[in-house]
Amino acid sequence: MRALEIPRIQLALVPCIADAKWHGAVDRLRGDGIEILSGMLAMAGEDYSTLESIAQTGGVRSDTHWGTNLDQSFAVAEFAERSDISLITFHAGFLPHSASDPLRAKMLDRLRTIADIFAARGVGLAFETGQEDARSLAVALKELDRPSVGVNFDPANMILYGMGDPIDAVEILAPWIRQVHIKDAIATTARGTWGREVPVGEGDVDWPRFLAALPSGDDSRTVDLVIERESGACRDEDITRARDLVRGLAPTIQ
Repeated sequence: MRALEIPRIQLALVPCIADAKWHGAVDRLRGDGIEILSGMLAMAGEDYSTLESIAQTGGVRSDTHWGTNLDQSFAVAEFAERSDISLITFHAGFLPHSASDPLRAKMLDRLRTIADIFAARGVGLAFETGQEDARSLAVALKELDRPSVGVNFDPANMILYGMGDPIDAVEILAPWIRQVHIKDAIATTARGTWGREVPVGEGDVDWPRFLAALPSGDDSRTVDLVIERESGACRDEDITRARDLVRGLAPTIQ
């Protein structure tokens, strides 16, 4: 973090609970002057090998892993409360679009349960975008009816999943955006397959228009921008380039 000159981080919290090597990470980061903007909750059993596999296993969809994910939600919520981390992000999973689909009702009930677990501890949630188009996600958020739940907006995921234009999606989801991932991607040319993540500035995201579209001005919410780089052989360099690109386009961003 010092080398990257970015004194803020989003931190995966499951390892902080389950992996002894990460015990004490929060105190060490803060002791070194690094702010933890948010935490991340990973759901058990997620298989990202194909679009079809993640559709079946992502988020709260799996019956097999629901008990584990519920227990993990309790543990992460308690850890976030103790650690004074006020926002947790995760993938909710592919929500069926049809209101009559019983799986949709089941998933929304599970998401309400998780939202209530975190809200009881003063912690908000943000669902990561990409697995539904923006209008479908907005409808689901309204149906969910939990004011503590918002969106972690990832423009690259919209492209990777083939779920529409990120800038159009920002306009639709603006009331719910709580955090943004700075990540870029190139859309697939083969239907039913993944797009490709690339360094920020080399993909299909129109960064000047995207940053200008984000909630600002009279909006009282703070929307943090978190650089996420999940692939590539030179991630430190890619993160630094992303940092410089964003700061160049929006000089007030720290």
